Amino acid sequence: MNGTMAASSNGIMLAPLVAAIDQGTSSTRFLVFNAKTAELLSHHQVEIKQSFPKEGWVEEDPKEILQSVYECMDRTCEKLTQLNIDLSNIKAIGVTNQRETTLVWDKETGEPLYNAIVWLDLRTQSTVERLINKTPGRNKNHLKHKTGLPISTYFSAVKLRWLMDNVEKVQEAVLSHRAMFGTVDSWLIWCLTGGKKGGVHCTDVTNASRTMLFNIHTMDWDPELCKYFDLPMEILPKVRSSSEIYGLMKSGPLTGVPISGCLGDQSAALVGQMCFKDGQAKNTYGTGCFLLKNVGTKPVMSDHGLLTTVAYKLGRDQPACYALEGSVAIAGAVVRWLQDNLGIIQTSAELEKLAADVGTSYGCYFVPAFSGLYAPYWEPSARGIICGLTQFTNRSHLAFAALEAVCFQTREILDAMNQDSGIPLSQLQVDGGMTSNRLLMQLQADILCIPVVKPSMPETTALGAAMAAGAAEGVSVWSLNPEDLTEVTSEKFEPQINPEESELRYARWKKAVQRAMNWETTEPVNNENEETSIFSSVPLGFYILGSMFMLIGAKYIAAGQK
Repeated sequence: MNGTMAASSNGIMLAPLVAAIDQGTSSTRFLVFNAKTAELLSHHQVEIKQSFPKEGWVEEDPKEILQSVYECMDRTCEKLTQLNIDLSNIKAIGVTNQRETTLVWDKETGEPLYNAIVWLDLRTQSTVERLINKTPGRNKNHLKHKTGLPISTYFSAVKLRWLMDNVEKVQEAVLSHRAMFGTVDSWLIWCLTGGKKGGVHCTDVTNASRTMLFNIHTMDWDPELCKYFDLPMEILPKVRSSSEIYGLMKSGPLTGVPISGCLGDQSAALVGQMCFKDGQAKNTYGTGCFLLKNVGTKPVMSDHGLLTTVAYKLGRDQPACYALEGSVAIAGAVVRWLQDNLGIIQTSAELEKLAADVGTSYGCYFVPAFSGLYAPYWEPSARGIICGLTQFTNRSHLAFAALEAVCFQTREILDAMNQDSGIPLSQLQVDGGMTSNRLLMQLQADILCIPVVKPSMPETTALGAAMAAGAAEGVSVWSLNPEDLTEVTSEKFEPQINPEESELRYARWKKAVQRAMNWETTEPVNNENEETSIFSSVPLGFYILGSMFMLIGAKYIAAGQK
């Protein structure tokens, strides 16, 4: 901070500060950065509860999400005051969020009409099957030319369709023109800028591009896409760029501060890693794993199962940049599963120690397809599988296999990316909570056979949102010119095993993935009070009946021979 401080009677005057709300799947954070040095000054984090009402369903409480934002803001402001830093230095706030998570609320009461349906929720599998069945050639890529996305449970449009089909309150609010749809960014910006008293209902191009309702060429909502899903356009938020003033904070210690940056979390990490050049890529290790490669101002369609998405549009008059993206549903979530569901570990830090104790999975492979497989397969019928077990296998081997699973999934995406772009990546930039696991980072370098580069300040997602907010017209306290940005220090992990061993392990992993495929073919039928009859399966019924007749026949023959 040297050279950026000046004395003040109210506290330390710094170079301008910019804050970021980082609302992720498992936690909310509020972080404050120095706009000149990108240094993190203070932050606070609150965990978010997820609920699983039925198998494959994942929900969060929109009010808890909002409350967690207020709590993080208040605590961070208290910490800054204790550091004798004047809150008036905070010139702007950026928002970054878990994408695709879908909310509908009542604009008159401000109340959510249902829980937020989280991005990795699988309840829409039958909705997806119904939609694919009505497309020409039953092609899941039917809308890809406009959206860059396959028809999948992952994206917001099918979640919104499910809410309209299954939740009476949502149906009523839509009919009476009171319903508002949004992803988490829209909900937060609307609430923070006044809510039912004039809140701003908007989203940015990066979040809009994950709904399946947004045309990535025209950069707006598409009437034909809305008609395809039979969704009313009036409930959609206004689409804005990722860096402009949307509105002002209406309450709390930061009242009057503009909210001027908005990026879906993966786009924010791309900006925070300063991947502004065509061909630069980053991987974020959070609840899921997300690898994005900047492809410049023209969208590139993938032939290898990747998504084409809007990377950012940093200002109303700036061009949009696009990215190829590979999404893995389960990365950090596998650690939580080992902790909460199996009780193998008490803390995430314990996983690294357990895995390091053995240094190998001893032939054990773990495919954590809890929510099906995302890129490059797009196979919702896949389910988790652990194979290659022997009597020798113990929890340490399973811990190692879980870390390897994250690395193998990333390798699959990187292979697809290299094929689509024709230019192999020479190193991978990484960020996210799991990058604190040094064994994971070394394993990733070994499995990719290229160096893995981790910035010393891992909060790149929040940093990206702060950069977009600080650079907005009317705020202009943050320069996005790479030459003006302080060189971020980083750590490099070089591959340490020979490529032959890496290829062998990867080939065995791919074999395990094939075993995980086609496990569930449709959404389970809800027979809560009925036992499923063994005769409900026709072939099984014939088999059992046939066996009974054979047994009876055998008895008669045996009796006749006595």
